[in-house]
Amino acid sequence: MRPAGTIAPEKANQAIRAGHDLGPVHIQGRLDLSRFDRDSLPAGIRCYELDARESRLRKLPPDLRIDGRLVLDGCSQLQELPEGLSAGSISLRNCTSLSALPEGLSTWFLDMTGNTGFVRWPEHGTIRNGSLLLRGCSRMRDLPLWLGRLSQLNLADCPALEEIPEGVTVTGWIDIGGSGITSLPLSLAGAPLRWRGVLIDERIAFHPDRITAAETLAERNAERRRIMIERMGYLRFAQESGARVLDEDRDAGGSRSLLSVQLQDDEPLIGLLCRCPSTSRQYFLRVPPTMKTCHQAAAWMAGFDDPSCYHPLIET
Repeated sequence: MRPAGTIAPEKANQAIRAGHDLGPVHIQGRLDLSRFDRDSLPAGIRCYELDARESRLRKLPPDLRIDGRLVLDGCSQLQELPEGLSAGSISLRNCTSLSALPEGLSTWFLDMTGNTGFVRWPEHGTIRNGSLLLRGCSRMRDLPLWLGRLSQLNLADCPALEEIPEGVTVTGWIDIGGSGITSLPLSLAGAPLRWRGVLIDERIAFHPDRITAAETLAERNAERRRIMIERMGYLRFAQESGARVLDEDRDAGGSRSLLSVQLQDDEPLIGLLCRCPSTSRQYFLRVPPTMKTCHQAAAWMAGFDDPSCYHPLIET
């Protein structure tokens, strides 16, 4: 094998985009291949940073070496990463076709936000003391047992994930908003909790049945108050808070009401209280605060901006 040469990033960029095989080459600095229109890279590349966001890459060469940062955000056709992939920081946001991470993965920071197709971790890997961001990995059912000490762990909107392995520790925060997690392992006892970025406590996270409308209305932080209402459920909150009736009428499920709850330093909570005609179950369906009548609210939910155009034969 011939020794690697050295080349400036601009020249490497031009050559790679033109489809030239550079052979073993050490690129001095950052290689910008964003929106690269080919499905593979030439072999033998080594650089400090590779940015190939929104490219058409399907896989990476097995001998690719990244000393610093690898960015593949928005590579929707990416299906495979090389075994032993190592970089200081790896960003794979919205790589929706990537279902698995490679064996021997090694990094300090890993961002997998929005990877809706991701389901499988490698049996062996390392994430050293940095951030692991998995928000929106909706099909992911578990976390690897080899996870150890992290600075941040974002598991928001991971509904299929129900537990965090014992032994995981976090020095910063854990975000569990919209996940399936109902408790923390002993190794995470007392860890700061977030719900889609909002600081919360374990009672809000894991015991929403203990939240009252009175304390929710008294909460001065509007974002935290919204989370408390979400955790209580809109129906229970409206019932316990003494919601004001703005309008009443009837539909196939029976009587329905447009309710309003005034919130401190925030827009009012407006919702349509109605029953499902087939199950008789009662629902509180939140609508914009501009709604004035039940019919207007129902029309808005059906996608009609003009309620006068909404005349359903049957509302379900």
